[in-house]
Amino acid sequence: MAKVFLETEVPGPRSRALVEREARHLAPGLQSFALWAGVAMDHGQGSYLTDVDGNTFVDLIGGIGVNSLGHAHPGYVQALTAQVAKLTVGSFTSAPRAQLMDAVAAVAPAGLDRLQLYSGGAEAVESALRLARAKAGRLDVVGFWGGFHGKTAGVMSLMGSEAKHGFPPLLPHTTSIPYADCYRCPFGLQYGNCGIACAEFARKALKTQPQGPVAAVLVEPMQGTAGNVIPPPEFLPAVADAAREVGALLVVDEMITGFGRTGRRWGIDHTPGVAPDVVTLGKGFGSGFPVSGLLTRTDIAETPPWNLPSGASSSYGGNPLAAAAALATVTTIERERLWENAETVGRFMLGRLQHLQERFPFIGDVRGKGLLLGIEMVRDRKTREPISAGVMKDVYLSGLRRGLLAMTYSPRIRLQPALTIDEASADEALGLLAEVFGELERSGRWH
Repeated sequence: MAKVFLETEVPGPRSRALVEREARHLAPGLQSFALWAGVAMDHGQGSYLTDVDGNTFVDLIGGIGVNSLGHAHPGYVQALTAQVAKLTVGSFTSAPRAQLMDAVAAVAPAGLDRLQLYSGGAEAVESALRLARAKAGRLDVVGFWGGFHGKTAGVMSLMGSEAKHGFPPLLPHTTSIPYADCYRCPFGLQYGNCGIACAEFARKALKTQPQGPVAAVLVEPMQGTAGNVIPPPEFLPAVADAAREVGALLVVDEMITGFGRTGRRWGIDHTPGVAPDVVTLGKGFGSGFPVSGLLTRTDIAETPPWNLPSGASSSYGGNPLAAAAALATVTTIERERLWENAETVGRFMLGRLQHLQERFPFIGDVRGKGLLLGIEMVRDRKTREPISAGVMKDVYLSGLRRGLLAMTYSPRIRLQPALTIDEASADEALGLLAEVFGELERSGRWH
Protein backbone atom coordinates (compact mmCIF):
# COMPACT_ATOMS: atom_id res chain seq x y z
CA MET A 1 0.00 0.00 0.00
CA ALA A 2 1.33 3.40 -0.99
CA LYS A 3 2.17 5.98 1.65
CA VAL A 4 2.97 9.66 1.52
CA PHE A 5 6.50 10.14 0.24
CA LEU A 6 8.08 13.39 -0.93
CA GLU A 7 11.00 13.05 -3.31
CA THR A 8 11.33 16.75 -4.19
CA GLU A 9 9.92 20.09 -3.22
CA VAL A 10 6.29 20.55 -4.22
CA PRO A 11 5.81 21.35 -7.01
CA GLY A 12 8.93 19.66 -8.33
CA PRO A 13 10.88 20.58 -11.48
CA ARG A 14 9.08 18.16 -13.81
CA SER A 15 5.69 19.34 -12.60
CA ARG A 16 6.67 22.96 -13.10
CA ALA A 17 7.85 22.23 -16.63
CA LEU A 18 4.67 20.38 -17.61
CA VAL A 19 2.39 22.99 -16.04
CA GLU A 20 4.27 25.74 -17.86
CA ARG A 21 3.97 23.88 -21.16
CA GLU A 22 0.23 23.34 -20.70
CA ALA A 23 -0.33 26.95 -19.71
CA ARG A 24 0.89 28.26 -23.07
CA HIS A 25 -2.42 27.34 -24.68
CA LEU A 26 -4.74 26.35 -21.81
CA ALA A 27 -7.68 28.69 -21.37
CA PRO A 28 -8.23 30.06 -17.85
CA GLY A 29 -10.93 28.83 -15.53
CA LEU A 30 -9.59 25.54 -14.16
CA GLN A 31 -10.41 24.47 -10.61
CA SER A 32 -8.56 26.66 -8.17
CA PHE A 33 -6.94 23.87 -6.15
CA ALA A 34 -5.32 22.46 -9.31
CA LEU A 35 -4.07 25.87 -10.40
CA TRP A 36 -2.62 26.69 -6.99
CA ALA A 37 -0.91 23.32 -6.63
CA GLY A 38 1.02 23.54 -9.88
CA VAL A 39 1.46 19.76 -9.76
CA ALA A 40 1.33 17.35 -12.71
CA MET A 41 0.10 13.90 -11.73
CA ASP A 42 1.50 10.70 -13.22
CA HIS A 43 -0.35 7.77 -11.65
CA GLY A 44 -2.42 6.68 -8.70
CA GLN A 45 -3.12 3.70 -6.50
CA GLY A 46 -6.08 3.48 -4.16
CA SER A 47 -6.17 6.71 -2.16
CA TYR A 48 -2.74 7.92 -3.25
CA LEU A 49 -1.55 9.99 -6.20
CA THR A 50 2.03 10.24 -7.46
CA ASP A 51 3.24 13.18 -9.50
CA VAL A 52 5.78 13.25 -12.31
CA ASP A 53 8.56 14.04 -9.80
CA GLY A 54 7.85 10.92 -7.75
CA ASN A 55 6.05 12.67 -4.89
CA THR A 56 3.20 10.61 -3.46
CA PHE A 57 0.19 12.34 -1.88
CA VAL A 58 -2.73 10.97 0.11
CA ASP A 59 -5.91 11.99 -1.70
CA LEU A 60 -8.98 13.22 0.19
CA ILE A 61 -10.30 15.14 -2.82
CA GLY A 62 -11.19 12.04 -4.80
CA GLY A 63 -11.97 14.01 -7.94
CA ILE A 64 -14.54 15.89 -5.82
CA GLY A 65 -16.53 12.79 -5.03
CA VAL A 66 -15.90 11.12 -8.39
CA ASN A 67 -13.32 8.50 -7.44
CA SER A 68 -15.54 5.78 -5.97
CA LEU A 69 -13.21 2.83 -6.45
CA GLY A 70 -9.88 4.51 -5.79
CA HIS A 71 -7.18 5.09 -8.35
CA ALA A 72 -6.45 2.16 -10.69
CA HIS A 73 -8.81 -0.36 -9.10
CA PRO A 74 -7.83 -3.62 -10.85
CA GLY A 75 -11.37 -4.64 -11.74
CA TYR A 76 -12.08 -1.23 -13.21
CA VAL A 77 -8.85 -1.22 -15.19
CA GLN A 78 -9.59 -4.67 -16.55
CA ALA A 79 -13.14 -3.77 -17.59
CA LEU A 80 -12.13 -0.61 -19.45
CA THR A 81 -9.10 -2.22 -21.05
CA ALA A 82 -11.22 -5.06 -22.40
CA GLN A 83 -13.92 -2.71 -23.70
CA VAL A 84 -11.60 -0.18 -25.34
CA ALA A 85 -10.16 -3.01 -27.44
CA LYS A 86 -13.65 -3.89 -28.70
CA LEU A 87 -15.91 -0.86 -29.12
CA THR A 88 -15.99 2.62 -27.61
CA VAL A 89 -18.59 4.78 -29.38
CA GLY A 90 -22.12 4.62 -30.67
CA SER A 91 -25.73 4.61 -29.55
CA PHE A 92 -26.54 1.02 -30.49
CA THR A 93 -27.33 -1.48 -27.77
CA SER A 94 -24.24 -3.15 -26.34
CA ALA A 95 -23.78 -5.90 -23.78
CA PRO A 96 -22.28 -3.51 -21.17
CA ARG A 97 -25.22 -1.13 -21.49
CA ALA A 98 -27.83 -3.87 -21.24
CA GLN A 99 -26.06 -5.29 -18.19
CA LEU A 100 -25.78 -1.80 -16.68
CA MET A 101 -29.54 -1.33 -16.96
CA ASP A 102 -30.08 -4.45 -14.88
CA ALA A 103 -27.37 -3.55 -12.36
CA VAL A 104 -28.74 -0.06 -11.69
CA ALA A 105 -32.36 -1.20 -11.62
CA ALA A 106 -31.46 -3.77 -8.99
CA VAL A 107 -30.24 -1.07 -6.57
CA ALA A 108 -32.39 1.90 -7.62
CA PRO A 109 -34.70 3.62 -5.15
CA ALA A 110 -38.07 1.86 -5.03
CA GLY A 111 -40.27 2.37 -8.05
CA LEU A 112 -37.62 3.91 -10.30
CA ASP A 113 -37.23 1.47 -13.16
CA ARG A 114 -36.17 3.56 -16.17
CA LEU A 115 -32.62 4.82 -16.74
CA GLN A 116 -31.37 7.28 -19.37
CA LEU A 117 -27.64 7.96 -19.68
CA TYR A 118 -25.64 11.13 -20.27
CA SER A 119 -22.04 12.30 -20.09
CA GLY A 120 -22.09 14.92 -17.34
CA GLY A 121 -24.07 15.91 -14.29
CA ALA A 122 -25.51 19.16 -15.63
CA GLU A 123 -26.73 17.35 -18.74
CA ALA A 124 -28.63 14.82 -16.65
CA VAL A 125 -30.22 17.46 -14.41
CA GLU A 126 -31.19 19.58 -17.43
CA SER A 127 -32.91 16.51 -18.87
CA ALA A 128 -34.67 15.88 -15.56
CA LEU A 129 -36.06 19.43 -15.59
CA ARG A 130 -37.25 19.08 -19.19
CA LEU A 131 -38.96 15.83 -18.26
CA ALA A 132 -40.58 17.29 -15.13
CA ARG A 133 -41.90 20.31 -16.99
CA ALA A 134 -43.32 18.11 -19.71
CA LYS A 135 -44.95 15.76 -17.21
CA ALA A 136 -46.40 18.48 -15.02
CA GLY A 137 -47.37 20.81 -17.86
CA ARG A 138 -45.85 23.65 -15.84
CA LEU A 139 -42.77 25.86 -16.07
CA ASP A 140 -41.57 26.76 -12.59
CA VAL A 141 -38.80 24.86 -10.81
CA VAL A 142 -37.67 25.45 -7.25
CA GLY A 143 -34.16 24.75 -5.92
CA PHE A 144 -32.30 25.64 -2.74
CA TRP A 145 -29.72 28.04 -1.41
CA GLY A 146 -26.34 26.36 -1.52
CA GLY A 147 -27.48 24.02 -4.26
CA PHE A 148 -25.19 23.11 -7.13
CA HIS A 149 -26.30 21.11 -10.14
CA GLY A 150 -23.86 22.12 -12.87
CA LYS A 151 -22.84 25.09 -14.99
CA THR A 152 -25.15 25.02 -18.00
CA ALA A 153 -27.72 27.78 -18.30
CA GLY A 154 -30.76 25.93 -17.00
CA VAL A 155 -29.22 24.51 -13.86
CA MET A 156 -27.01 27.53 -13.24
CA SER A 157 -30.23 29.46 -12.89
CA LEU A 158 -30.92 27.27 -9.85
CA MET A 159 -27.42 27.62 -8.42
CA GLY A 160 -27.87 28.70 -4.82
CA SER A 161 -24.76 30.83 -4.51
CA GLU A 162 -23.00 33.91 -5.85
CA ALA A 163 -21.04 31.73 -8.29
CA LYS A 164 -23.76 32.33 -10.90
CA HIS A 165 -23.17 36.06 -10.87
CA GLY A 166 -21.65 37.37 -14.08
CA PHE A 167 -23.15 34.66 -16.31
CA PRO A 168 -26.37 36.20 -17.61
CA PRO A 169 -28.96 35.62 -18.80
CA LEU A 170 -30.34 33.23 -16.23
CA LEU A 171 -33.57 31.49 -17.09
CA PRO A 172 -36.98 32.64 -15.81
CA HIS A 173 -39.33 30.40 -13.86
CA THR A 174 -36.58 29.36 -11.42
CA THR A 175 -36.68 30.07 -7.69
CA SER A 176 -34.29 29.30 -4.84
CA ILE A 177 -35.33 28.95 -1.20
CA PRO A 178 -33.34 28.28 2.02
CA TYR A 179 -31.79 24.87 2.65
CA ALA A 180 -31.45 23.31 6.11
CA ASP A 181 -27.89 24.44 6.77
CA CYS A 182 -28.11 24.22 10.54
CA TYR A 183 -24.66 25.60 11.38
CA ARG A 184 -25.43 28.70 9.36
CA CYS A 185 -29.20 28.69 9.75
CA PRO A 186 -30.74 31.19 7.32
CA PHE A 187 -33.29 32.06 9.99
CA GLY A 188 -30.77 32.48 12.81
CA LEU A 189 -32.25 29.64 14.85
CA GLN A 190 -30.84 26.62 16.67
CA TYR A 191 -31.70 23.07 15.70
CA GLY A 192 -33.83 21.45 18.37
CA ASN A 193 -35.66 24.67 19.10
CA CYS A 194 -36.42 25.82 15.58
CA GLY A 195 -39.46 23.75 14.63
CA ILE A 196 -37.60 23.05 11.37
CA ALA A 197 -38.49 26.56 10.24
CA CYS A 198 -36.79 26.04 6.89
CA ALA A 199 -39.18 23.20 6.07
CA GLU A 200 -42.23 25.26 6.99
CA PHE A 201 -40.86 28.14 4.93
CA ALA A 202 -40.43 25.78 1.97
CA ARG A 203 -44.03 24.65 2.28
CA LYS A 204 -45.28 28.24 2.08
CA ALA A 205 -42.75 29.38 -0.51
CA LEU A 206 -43.68 26.63 -2.98
CA LYS A 207 -47.19 28.05 -3.06
CA THR A 208 -46.43 31.77 -3.13
CA GLN A 209 -42.92 32.57 -4.36
CA PRO A 210 -42.65 31.11 -7.91
CA GLN A 211 -44.23 32.86 -10.90
CA GLY A 212 -46.69 30.02 -11.38
CA PRO A 213 -47.51 26.46 -10.30
CA VAL A 214 -44.39 24.43 -9.60
CA ALA A 215 -43.35 21.65 -11.97
CA ALA A 216 -40.46 20.29 -9.91
CA VAL A 217 -38.60 20.70 -6.66
CA LEU A 218 -34.88 20.00 -7.14
CA VAL A 219 -33.00 19.07 -3.98
CA GLU A 220 -29.79 17.39 -2.86
CA PRO A 221 -30.21 14.97 0.10
CA MET A 222 -26.96 16.48 1.41
CA GLN A 223 -25.30 19.46 -0.20
CA GLY A 224 -21.77 18.92 -1.48
CA THR A 225 -20.54 22.15 -3.06
CA ALA A 226 -22.05 24.18 -0.22
CA GLY A 227 -19.68 22.46 2.22
CA ASN A 228 -20.86 18.87 2.65
CA VAL A 229 -23.89 20.10 4.54
CA ILE A 230 -25.94 17.44 6.34
CA PRO A 231 -29.56 18.54 6.93
CA PRO A 232 -31.55 17.30 9.92
CA PRO A 233 -33.57 14.14 9.24
CA GLU A 234 -36.88 16.00 9.28
CA PHE A 235 -35.99 18.27 6.36
CA LEU A 236 -36.12 16.07 3.27
CA PRO A 237 -39.42 14.36 4.19
CA ALA A 238 -40.96 17.78 4.76
CA VAL A 239 -39.73 18.99 1.37
CA ALA A 240 -41.16 15.86 -0.26
CA ASP A 241 -44.53 16.48 1.42
CA ALA A 242 -44.51 20.12 0.34
CA ALA A 243 -43.80 19.11 -3.26
CA ARG A 244 -46.72 16.68 -3.21
CA GLU A 245 -49.03 19.34 -1.79
CA VAL A 246 -48.49 21.57 -4.82
CA GLY A 247 -48.46 18.73 -7.36
CA ALA A 248 -44.77 19.10 -8.19
CA LEU A 249 -42.38 16.29 -9.05
CA LEU A 250 -39.63 15.65 -6.53
CA VAL A 251 -36.27 15.55 -8.33
CA VAL A 252 -33.49 14.36 -6.02
CA ASP A 253 -29.95 15.08 -7.18
CA GLU A 254 -27.80 12.16 -5.99
CA MET A 255 -24.72 13.10 -8.03
CA ILE A 256 -22.59 13.38 -4.92
CA THR A 257 -24.55 11.29 -2.44
CA GLY A 258 -25.37 8.25 -4.58
CA PHE A 259 -23.69 4.85 -4.84
CA GLY A 260 -22.55 4.50 -1.25
CA ARG A 261 -20.90 7.86 -0.58
CA THR A 262 -22.90 8.59 2.59
CA GLY A 263 -22.63 5.13 4.12
CA ARG A 264 -25.81 3.91 2.44
CA ARG A 265 -26.58 3.22 -1.19
CA TRP A 266 -28.40 6.54 -1.63
CA GLY A 267 -28.53 9.77 0.29
CA ILE A 268 -32.31 9.44 0.60
CA ASP A 269 -31.83 6.12 2.42
CA HIS A 270 -31.07 8.16 5.55
CA THR A 271 -34.67 9.46 5.52
CA PRO A 272 -37.03 6.52 4.92
CA GLY A 273 -40.32 7.33 3.30
CA VAL A 274 -38.99 9.88 0.83
CA ALA A 275 -40.09 8.67 -2.62
CA PRO A 276 -38.53 10.73 -5.42
CA ASP A 277 -40.09 10.91 -8.85
CA VAL A 278 -36.72 11.43 -10.53
CA VAL A 279 -33.17 10.80 -9.32
CA THR A 280 -30.11 12.13 -11.10
CA LEU A 281 -26.82 10.33 -10.68
CA GLY A 282 -23.23 10.82 -11.76
CA LYS A 283 -19.77 11.57 -10.33
CA GLY A 284 -18.99 8.29 -8.53
CA PHE A 285 -21.29 6.45 -10.96
CA GLY A 286 -18.39 6.03 -13.40
CA SER A 287 -15.48 6.27 -10.94
CA GLY A 288 -13.69 8.77 -13.15
CA PHE A 289 -15.24 8.14 -16.54
CA PRO A 290 -17.67 10.93 -17.51
CA VAL A 291 -21.05 9.23 -17.30
CA SER A 292 -24.26 10.34 -15.62
CA GLY A 293 -27.86 9.27 -15.60
CA LEU A 294 -31.49 9.90 -14.81
CA LEU A 295 -33.69 7.39 -13.02
CA THR A 296 -37.47 7.66 -13.05
CA ARG A 297 -40.71 5.69 -13.17
CA THR A 298 -42.12 4.24 -16.36
CA ASP A 299 -45.22 6.46 -16.29
CA ILE A 300 -43.03 9.57 -16.09
CA ALA A 301 -40.49 8.37 -18.66
CA GLU A 302 -43.26 7.87 -21.21
CA THR A 303 -44.10 11.60 -21.22
CA PRO A 304 -43.91 13.27 -24.65
CA PRO A 305 -41.91 14.89 -26.13
CA TRP A 306 -39.18 13.59 -23.81
CA ASN A 307 -40.04 10.00 -24.73
CA LEU A 308 -39.93 10.51 -28.50
CA PRO A 309 -36.97 9.20 -30.54
CA SER A 310 -34.00 11.51 -29.85
CA GLY A 311 -36.12 13.39 -27.31
CA ALA A 312 -33.97 12.41 -24.34
CA SER A 313 -30.79 11.19 -25.99
CA SER A 314 -27.15 12.26 -25.84
CA SER A 315 -24.37 11.59 -28.36
CA TYR A 316 -22.05 10.30 -25.64
CA GLY A 317 -24.60 8.95 -23.20
CA GLY A 318 -24.46 5.20 -22.77
CA ASN A 319 -21.71 4.57 -25.29
CA PRO A 320 -20.07 1.14 -24.82
CA LEU A 321 -17.02 2.48 -22.99
CA ALA A 322 -19.08 4.65 -20.64
CA ALA A 323 -21.41 1.75 -19.96
CA ALA A 324 -18.48 -0.55 -19.20
CA ALA A 325 -17.05 2.01 -16.76
CA ALA A 326 -20.35 2.49 -14.97
CA LEU A 327 -21.05 -1.25 -14.91
CA ALA A 328 -17.63 -1.98 -13.40
CA THR A 329 -18.22 0.72 -10.80
CA VAL A 330 -21.72 -0.33 -9.76
CA THR A 331 -20.94 -4.05 -9.63
CA THR A 332 -17.75 -3.44 -7.64
CA ILE A 333 -19.54 -1.22 -5.13
CA GLU A 334 -22.14 -3.94 -4.67
CA ARG A 335 -19.72 -6.85 -4.57
CA GLU A 336 -17.37 -5.16 -2.11
CA ARG A 337 -20.25 -3.49 -0.22
CA LEU A 338 -18.34 -0.24 -0.29
CA TRP A 339 -21.13 1.73 1.38
CA GLU A 340 -20.30 -0.26 4.51
CA ASN A 341 -16.65 0.73 4.25
CA ALA A 342 -17.76 4.33 3.74
CA GLU A 343 -19.83 4.17 6.91
CA THR A 344 -17.06 2.53 8.97
CA VAL A 345 -14.13 4.65 7.82
CA GLY A 346 -16.31 7.76 7.74
CA ARG A 347 -17.29 7.23 11.37
CA PHE A 348 -13.59 6.83 12.24
CA MET A 349 -12.71 10.04 10.39
CA LEU A 350 -15.56 11.97 11.97
CA GLY A 351 -14.34 10.91 15.41
CA ARG A 352 -10.83 12.13 14.58
CA LEU A 353 -12.21 15.42 13.30
CA GLN A 354 -14.20 15.88 16.52
CA HIS A 355 -10.96 15.51 18.48
CA LEU A 356 -9.38 18.16 16.27
CA GLN A 357 -12.37 20.39 16.97
CA GLU A 358 -11.70 20.08 20.70
CA ARG A 359 -8.05 20.93 20.13
CA PHE A 360 -8.23 23.88 17.72
CA PRO A 361 -10.35 26.97 18.46
CA PHE A 362 -10.86 27.83 14.80
CA ILE A 363 -12.86 24.67 14.06
CA GLY A 364 -16.45 25.73 14.52
CA ASP A 365 -18.19 22.58 13.34
CA VAL A 366 -17.53 19.12 11.97
CA ARG A 367 -20.15 16.95 10.33
CA GLY A 368 -20.55 14.02 8.03
CA LYS A 369 -22.36 10.98 6.76
CA GLY A 370 -20.14 8.18 5.55
CA LEU A 371 -17.30 9.61 3.49
CA LEU A 372 -18.99 12.97 2.96
CA LEU A 373 -17.34 15.09 5.64
CA GLY A 374 -17.27 18.82 6.33
CA ILE A 375 -15.35 21.21 8.57
CA GLU A 376 -16.22 24.83 9.36
CA MET A 377 -13.19 27.08 9.82
CA VAL A 378 -14.03 30.23 11.78
CA ARG A 379 -12.28 33.23 13.26
CA ASP A 380 -14.61 33.16 16.24
CA ARG A 381 -16.87 30.34 17.40
CA LYS A 382 -19.45 32.77 18.75
CA THR A 383 -19.81 34.95 15.67
CA ARG A 384 -19.01 32.06 13.29
CA GLU A 385 -17.21 34.48 10.99
CA PRO A 386 -15.33 32.38 8.41
CA ILE A 387 -11.56 32.44 8.15
CA SER A 388 -10.51 34.53 5.16
CA ALA A 389 -10.06 32.98 1.72
CA GLY A 390 -6.42 34.10 1.62
CA VAL A 391 -5.57 32.28 4.83
CA MET A 392 -7.40 29.17 3.65
CA LYS A 393 -5.40 29.14 0.43
CA ASP A 394 -2.26 29.04 2.58
CA VAL A 395 -3.80 26.19 4.60
CA TYR A 396 -4.29 24.24 1.38
CA LEU A 397 -0.72 24.84 0.23
CA SER A 398 0.58 23.89 3.67
CA GLY A 399 -1.12 20.54 3.30
CA LEU A 400 0.15 20.11 -0.23
CA ARG A 401 3.73 20.61 0.90
CA ARG A 402 3.23 17.80 3.42
CA GLY A 403 1.70 15.43 0.88
CA LEU A 404 -1.99 16.05 1.66
CA LEU A 405 -4.55 16.63 -1.09
CA ALA A 406 -7.74 17.99 0.45
CA MET A 407 -10.24 20.73 -0.29
CA THR A 408 -8.90 22.91 2.51
CA TYR A 409 -8.80 26.08 0.43
CA SER A 410 -12.28 27.16 1.58
CA PRO A 411 -13.44 27.88 5.12
CA ARG A 412 -16.04 25.17 4.48
CA ILE A 413 -13.63 22.26 4.05
CA ARG A 414 -14.90 19.23 2.15
CA LEU A 415 -13.43 15.74 2.50
CA GLN A 416 -14.66 12.97 0.19
CA PRO A 417 -12.00 10.30 -0.40
CA ALA A 418 -12.44 7.09 -2.39
CA LEU A 419 -14.99 4.66 -0.99
CA THR A 420 -12.16 2.12 -0.79
CA ILE A 421 -10.00 4.13 1.60
CA ASP A 422 -8.89 2.24 4.71
CA GLU A 423 -8.45 3.55 8.24
CA ALA A 424 -4.65 3.58 7.98
CA SER A 425 -4.72 5.88 4.96
CA ALA A 426 -7.43 8.04 6.53
CA ASP A 427 -5.40 8.25 9.73
CA GLU A 428 -2.31 9.31 7.80
CA ALA A 429 -4.27 12.01 6.00
CA LEU A 430 -5.84 13.39 9.17
CA GLY A 431 -2.47 13.33 10.90
CA LEU A 432 -1.17 15.63 8.17
CA LEU A 433 -4.25 17.80 8.51
CA ALA A 434 -3.55 18.09 12.25
CA GLU A 435 -0.02 19.29 11.43
CA VAL A 436 -1.47 21.92 9.08
CA PHE A 437 -3.89 23.10 11.75
CA GLY A 438 -1.08 23.22 14.29
CA GLU A 439 0.92 25.46 11.99
CA LEU A 440 -2.12 27.70 11.50
CA GLU A 441 -2.67 27.97 15.25
CA ARG A 442 0.98 28.93 15.88
CA SER A 443 0.88 31.58 13.18
CA GLY A 444 -2.14 33.28 14.73
CA ARG A 445 -3.32 34.25 11.22
CA TRP A 446 -6.70 32.64 11.68
CA HIS A 447 -7.95 35.49 13.91
